[in-house]
Amino acid sequence: MRYLPLSDADRSEMLRVIGAKSIDDLFTDVPAAARLSGTIAGLPDHASELSVERQLGALARQNIAAGEVPFFIGCGAYRHHIPASVDHIIQRGEFLTSYTPYQPEIAQGTLQCLFEFQTQVARLYGCDVANASMYDGSTACWEAIAMAGRVTRRKKAVLSSGLHPHYVSLAKTMAKFTGDTLLHAPPSLTAELDVDTLAVDGETSCVVVQYPDILGRIADLSALAAKCQAAGALLVVVNTEPVALGAIRAPGEMGADIVVGEGQSIGVGLQFGGPYCGLFATREKYVRQMPGRLAGETQDAEGKRGFVLTLSTREQHIRREKATSNICTSSVLCALAWTAHMTLLGEKGLRQLAALNHGKAVAAADRLARVPGVSLVNDAFFNEFTLRLSREARPVVRTLAERRILAGVSLGRLYPGEAELENGLVVAVTETTTEEDVETFASALEEVLA
Repeated sequence: MRYLPLSDADRSEMLRVIGAKSIDDLFTDVPAAARLSGTIAGLPDHASELSVERQLGALARQNIAAGEVPFFIGCGAYRHHIPASVDHIIQRGEFLTSYTPYQPEIAQGTLQCLFEFQTQVARLYGCDVANASMYDGSTACWEAIAMAGRVTRRKKAVLSSGLHPHYVSLAKTMAKFTGDTLLHAPPSLTAELDVDTLAVDGETSCVVVQYPDILGRIADLSALAAKCQAAGALLVVVNTEPVALGAIRAPGEMGADIVVGEGQSIGVGLQFGGPYCGLFATREKYVRQMPGRLAGETQDAEGKRGFVLTLSTREQHIRREKATSNICTSSVLCALAWTAHMTLLGEKGLRQLAALNHGKAVAAADRLARVPGVSLVNDAFFNEFTLRLSREARPVVRTLAERRILAGVSLGRLYPGEAELENGLVVAVTETTTEEDVETFASALEEVLA
């Protein structure tokens, strides 16, 4: 009764009230082929709490923790050092409020932090205004596409081949329900980008590019921004590694209309893939088409500084089907952690962290490129680059994982069925990577490829 408190009589009464004959009637919208029949293999029908703890603990011990082994995985989620003070700050009483600050009079600490968060994101991205965060980078990417459609009243988006395939997949899923057309092709395993060849016409709502892209390549987006402006389309820039913007130009400075991204690198651990922190910024003239919430500064009746939700009427809890978004709820706790970490870094600290990341990545790329059977695809990158191996990368990654080396992300995993990409390996290097880690990786890779 601790976890399943409803009795059969309770369930029967609930079904009677809503007019359903059985619980199965609640799942008629789910295709029969997608439904699970029977129990989950390997799991008992019931067990004691102590037994469950032991079993889950045994399963957890099969994982390889990022901090225990040489770690080179990136592609949208990166291992960075997070100061212990970040966790202390976000647990202060001023921030222990409701998940969503709908009642500003009792959420002043959270609202002030979100106000500062917005300022930091806007400055980082080179934009006029940013919202109070979103779920993650992939949903923020789709929200940008949807927003561009509202602004331009067009339904065709052009996605660069360098856009993260998971972001592309999510956008395609959402587009099924909105009628948007998305044009996209997989990348080529070369140093060349497609930003200069993307077709933009009078029907294009936006062009979406990643910066740096999925292979770690970096492009000057100024010419593309001008092309989009001439065609009446918006340029959407996706960034999955915010630390990079401590070393390379902000997208807004190059003419981007909407800049979105994943904030996980700042203040948020890997956490097995989430929860993360979506970032979203744009030009001031588009602010009323921006999804999510906007925290603002004001004065109360006594003239004291206070904070409010200046814009939140575009959400499903108020406008429902007329809302600009129905998936824009923010991960406030992650946003607080992002702001705490960014505040501790400051502009100077962020630039120093970026320089450290880049320097370590250059050294690692030079070492790995000397391994027989390995070549460097892109010689211009921030802290992530792509290697071309002499054989398929997926089994190489698995073999190295058995040796307790997490060697990166194989492109064959990201793009199954694309023969041209199956030898590609994306390697990420951060300030947490040591020279010993790189040497261990290089030596093991040489043995595996021999």
